[in-house]
Amino acid sequence: MIEDRLILLGRIVGLYGVQGWVRLESWTEPRMQIFSYQPWLLKTASAEREFRGSHGREQGKGIVAQLPGVADRDEAAAWIGAEIRVRRSVLPRPNKDEYYWVDLEGLAVVTVDGAGLGTVSHLIATGANDVLFVVDGEKERLIPFVTGPFVKEVDFEARRIVVDWDPEF
Repeated sequence: MIEDRLILLGRIVGLYGVQGWVRLESWTEPRMQIFSYQPWLLKTASAEREFRGSHGREQGKGIVAQLPGVADRDEAAAWIGAEIRVRRSVLPRPNKDEYYWVDLEGLAVVTVDGAGLGTVSHLIATGANDVLFVVDGEKERLIPFVTGPFVKEVDFEARRIVVDWDPEF
């Protein structure tokens, strides 16, 4: 179920001070929005923990955060490298014709004529537009995620995206 999926929002990249604060890399827009989505589910190779009520501020060119229950530098050091994930259900509903990439991943992609092209493995952002990576066995297609000319329909009920795309390309 989409609502249960974990969404990667950032990463802990270092320490700040001696009272257990950490430096963050946030992939939300704007970057301070990461604090609006809670609880955080942090995972490293040796530990996994849920943090509720993490807060922080901008510090220089970066962001620093205090993890609840982490009171000193040594405790905080254990979380360096941890990915910050949240449940999909804590994110706001997207507006009409807006999508979270994670919701598109795994959808089947078919042409307007019904030819199957594969499934969305992931997306990337380019300067011009986002791009769907569509994988079908050994073949990988890069399809611009541009509504109108290329993307004709996103149907979550049917779990598919309909595109105007040449299957030979």
